[in-house]
Amino acid sequence: MLYRNFGRTGFKVSAIGMGTWNIGNQWGNIDDGTALATIRSAFENGVNLFDTAEGYGIPPGLSEIRLGQALTGIRQQVYIVSKIGSWGRREGNPIPKDSPENIRLCAHACLYRLRTDWIDVMLCHEGSIEDPSIYLEGFEMLKEQGHIRAYGISTNDLEVLKKFNVNNTCQVLEIDYSLLNRKPESEILPYCQEHGIAVMIRGPLAKGLLSGKYSTDTVFTDTIRSKWHKKEKAQQKLEKNIAKVENLKTVFPSQQEMVTGALRYVISHPVQPVAIPGAKSPEQAAINAIAGEKLLSVEERENLHKCMENTSASSDSVPVTAAAG
Repeated sequence: MLYRNFGRTGFKVSAIGMGTWNIGNQWGNIDDGTALATIRSAFENGVNLFDTAEGYGIPPGLSEIRLGQALTGIRQQVYIVSKIGSWGRREGNPIPKDSPENIRLCAHACLYRLRTDWIDVMLCHEGSIEDPSIYLEGFEMLKEQGHIRAYGISTNDLEVLKKFNVNNTCQVLEIDYSLLNRKPESEILPYCQEHGIAVMIRGPLAKGLLSGKYSTDTVFTDTIRSKWHKKEKAQQKLEKNIAKVENLKTVFPSQQEMVTGALRYVISHPVQPVAIPGAKSPEQAAINAIAGEKLLSVEERENLHKCMENTSASSDSVPVTAAAG
């Protein structure tokens, strides 16, 4: 596993982390034992950064609870990232974030569920927030009290990030980025590089599409991806993305090679991001971790761009051994 400096935080983190949205039953039921074994498998394969959120899970908070249980005895060896801003949102009854004290209230609940005295990075989970001043004040209080070590925001919007970084105190950005979504490359990732903001990549496998195991006949039934079938526009976008993934199979003929290559694509960006793919089994966590062993060259990344658009790239353009290890 490659380890890298995490922006200005002073943390040394694994190039591949683990997202825990998947172990909270929203992506299909998973039992406690499997969830805990999956987290431990990631750790045993070199992962030392784990991402979660107060609202992840059915019931909400389940992902944090399971992560806290799994990290018992190894808490000092890992970094935990959590997010507040989504508690009760799914049920239509969100806790109002109208005072710094409510921010602190939610953070203390996270600490309880995670069985820890501190959280390494706390993120605002409102990606379209217009005025983040309440969060900034609350996070500063939590940092002064030693309950969090760094803070930032999860957003895909550069203007929102700039507002959150108004005092140059935003240390971490979490953003959706993958071979199927390269929009961040144009502005927001360069902004982070310029300002020393650490970057975490959610959706590096595009909610599983970049595993290469789905076709246009696939019907998703989990609570997250089933939404793709409910609107014609979303269904059309899904089919277009699956066609692009089919192009990648000329470079990555197996599912494991596809996963590894897709993850290496995002962690090879010059901003040195940490990818946080999810996993629902120990085997899947171990496969994800393999991607953190090496990076892609600039030429390999460019050829993957061409392949996604079905242009002049061929299977010889990006050696599978270099991309998939």
